[in-house]
Amino acid sequence: MALLRWRDPFERTALSELNRLQEEMNMLFDRFFGRRSLLTETGVFPAVNVAEDDDNLYITAELPGIDPQDIDLTVEEESVVIKGERKLEEEGEEVSYHRREREGGSFSRTITLPTRVVAEKASAEAKDGVLTLKLPKAEEAKPKKIEIKLG
Repeated sequence: MALLRWRDPFERTALSELNRLQEEMNMLFDRFFGRRSLLTETGVFPAVNVAEDDDNLYITAELPGIDPQDIDLTVEEESVVIKGERKLEEEGEEVSYHRREREGGSFSRTITLPTRVVAEKASAEAKDGVLTLKLPKAEEAKPKKIEIKLG
C-alpha cells in the first residue's frame, strides 16, 4: 500500500530554482546570439528518466560519447546536478558539413527529486553511454504500512 504525501508545488530549494533560471537564461542568450548549445529539438541535454520503488529513486541519463571521468555529479536531499562537457574531435579546417547535429560543449542539468534521498548512500554507474544513479530514499520518505485495528 503506497503512502501518499502531499507536496507543495511551489516548494523548491533556492539552489534548484536558480539553476533552472540559469539554464533558461543560457538558452535565451544562445538563441539570441546564434550560438548553439547542447539542446535537442525535444528538450534539454541530457535526456533523463526518473523512476522509483519503495526504497530508491533511479535516474538514467543519456550521455553518449562522454567519458564518465568528464561528468560531475552532485546529490543533495532533493536534487541532483549533472554537469560535464562533450568533447568532439575537430575534422579539420578543410571539411565542409552537409549536416551538423552533434554539438560539443559544457552542459549542466538540475533534476528536482520527488522525495528526499540519503545523498551519502547514492551510487552511480556508466555503461554504453547511459548513466544510472541509485538514490536511497530518506527513511521519513519511505511508505509506511499501517494496520487497521478491528473495533
